[in-house]
Amino acid sequence: MGLTLSFQDLQRQLQPDIAQVGPGSDPWDVLVMPSLNVSREQMALVEGAHHYEERQLFELIRLRQPRARMVFVTSKLLPDLVVDSVLELLQGVPISHARQRLQLFDTDDASPRPLAAKLLERPRLLSRIRDSLRPGRSYLSCYNVGDLECRLSEALQLPLMGCDPQLSSWGHKAGGRALFRRCGLPHPDGSELVFSFDGLLDACLDLLERKPGLRRAVVKLNQGFSGEGNARLELEPLQLHDCSPQERRDRLRLALETLPMPAAGWRSQLQDQGALVEEWLEGGEAISSPSVQGVIHPGGRVEVLSTHEQHLGGESGQVYLGCQFPADPAYRLELQRWGQAVGEALAALGALDHFSVDGLARRFGDRWDLQAIEINLRKGGTTHPHQVLRFLSNGHMDATTGAFLSPQGSELHYLATDNFMHPQLRGLLPMDLIDAVAEAGLHYDALKESGSVFHLLGCLSEHGKLGMTCIGTTLAEAREVDARTRARLLEM
Repeated sequence: MGLTLSFQDLQRQLQPDIAQVGPGSDPWDVLVMPSLNVSREQMALVEGAHHYEERQLFELIRLRQPRARMVFVTSKLLPDLVVDSVLELLQGVPISHARQRLQLFDTDDASPRPLAAKLLERPRLLSRIRDSLRPGRSYLSCYNVGDLECRLSEALQLPLMGCDPQLSSWGHKAGGRALFRRCGLPHPDGSELVFSFDGLLDACLDLLERKPGLRRAVVKLNQGFSGEGNARLELEPLQLHDCSPQERRDRLRLALETLPMPAAGWRSQLQDQGALVEEWLEGGEAISSPSVQGVIHPGGRVEVLSTHEQHLGGESGQVYLGCQFPADPAYRLELQRWGQAVGEALAALGALDHFSVDGLARRFGDRWDLQAIEINLRKGGTTHPHQVLRFLSNGHMDATTGAFLSPQGSELHYLATDNFMHPQLRGLLPMDLIDAVAEAGLHYDALKESGSVFHLLGCLSEHGKLGMTCIGTTLAEAREVDARTRARLLEM
């Protein structure tokens, strides 16, 4: 038996050509292992979280290249209909041909744990997976990377295209703020990381000293996920201006003790991971939540992929619900500059794979104020829809305008969500949905360059929840496809 390589040594085997699937290339084999390695508390906040492994099915679109091969592993066996609903999007490639180059494995374990943990408990399954991949020409793709995924990489002796967990702090709230300072990006006033309730109280008081007229702030758990670790702290009702220092401290303490934080047991998480407080940005004639996505390739090349407007909701108004592509042209190019700057800073630290920068934009007259909010070092809610568009259309982003152009020269737009939920959708099977959408002519049509593409079909019957990407050649058309699709599904 040969020398067992460490995770870092394996990552050094990754080559700049791993993403190439064009004519004449020798594509790398990909083991897609959509392990969601986040805390139990965070997973509990996501309806139908164990079905989110299906989001990474977009990577099957790589099989449009006739020589590409893929292994896809899930916790439970994927229904054929769910897999074929993606494969049928491959232009010019019969489903039967793609199926021959795809191997599916599952752990037969639906417990709420990361998929990597389940695989590590099954050495015989790991052996079968290893035997199905070409040595030296295969890599592992995950949703996010933690210690479990590193151990799996070492167990399989496969390099993992993802960010080393030793760098994960740069994708947390405090690390993001440090990178914004390093890159010279504007960002809200806020505190350093604190690990106690009294420390958080002191941080709030310090922020008020700097911003005496602040009406509200936001408390953020350092490792919060999808906005679920954020809580709005209302300051105006506390009437702190004329208080004595002790009364101000007492009123703030009571407000923090009753903070509407979505994450359960957040005060114990505060001690484990830390938290910070930031000013809540408001004002202006319009406000939006844009983001920029990029990827760091092996060798350090940074590619800015896309910009989006994020749709946020929930009690705090900060939970990710969906997105619109691309971002407003008024600040789209500035977002791309952010993506390039942050990507290069992350690459210098040794980061790999997908990252994103979330921001907040406020319009004052004809001027937009753009503030950086946080960094994500993983695939996210905007990764799936953009990759679907990119592979479906064979198009590209025009870096000079930030628009996405099809080979025919059309600008393409979309609305996407992971969270289309309604009680009427409960009990519907994927077959029911596909029949209804096909009858209404709402499936994506490559000739018309418009229509809907679905994901999270496994959530449909049990949770009444669905993901979809609605594409059009204008934003108005994408919105119209979205509205027609929602209306048709709620007629069932």
